Amino acid sequence: MSEQKLSAELRTEFGKGFARRARAAGQIPAVIYGHGAEPLHVNLPGRATTLAVRTANALLSLDINGEGHLALVKDIQRDPIKQIIEHIDLLTVRQGEKVTVDVPVHLTGEVAPGAVVNQEATTISLEAEATHLPTAVEFDIEGREAGAHVHASDLVLPKGSTLLTDADTLIVNISEAVAAEGAEEAEAEAAAPAEAAAE
Repeated sequence: MSEQKLSAELRTEFGKGFARRARAAGQIPAVIYGHGAEPLHVNLPGRATTLAVRTANALLSLDINGEGHLALVKDIQRDPIKQIIEHIDLLTVRQGEKVTVDVPVHLTGEVAPGAVVNQEATTISLEAEATHLPTAVEFDIEGREAGAHVHASDLVLPKGSTLLTDADTLIVNISEAVAAEGAEEAEAEAAAPAEAAAE
C-alpha cells in the first residue's frame, strides 16, 4: 500500500476549545507517538486526511515543518452523530519496520447451489512491514460445498506477512441452506406456543 503524503502543522495549544476551533478551520487534531519519543501534537488538513484514512491501516507520509515522518493510523475518533473525524492517533514507524495490524478478510466467488456462507471471522491479525501493509486478504469460495470449512491457515497471505491469528481460527463455515431454513422454522414453531401462553 502506498503512503499518502500530507502536510501537518505542529500545535502548541490543547483542550476542547482549541480542537473545536481547529476543526472549524478545516483541520483535524492528531497526536503522533511511538519509539519512545515525546508525542507530537499536530493538525492535519481535514479533507485530504479524511480521504487518506478511508483505507484500513492507512500509512501517512507527513511533512512537519520540512521534516518527514512516516505514521500509521491507529485510532480514529468520530462524532457519533455527524461521523466527522474529531481526532486521530498515529503511530510513528520506520522503513522496514514490522508492525501488527488487523486486516479484513474479503470473500470472492459463489458457493455451490444449496449452500450458505457463514463468515465467522471478518478480520485476521498479521505482522507486516509498515510500508507494505495489505489492505485486505481475499479468499475464493467458488463452488465450495456444504460442510466445507476455511481456517486462518488456509488463507494465502500477502508476501512478507506473518499470520498472528491462531491458525485453527474458523473464518468461513459453509452449511446447507435447507438445514438453516429448517432450524429457523423450528425456532418459530417453538416460540409460537410460548407467545400464545403469554397472551
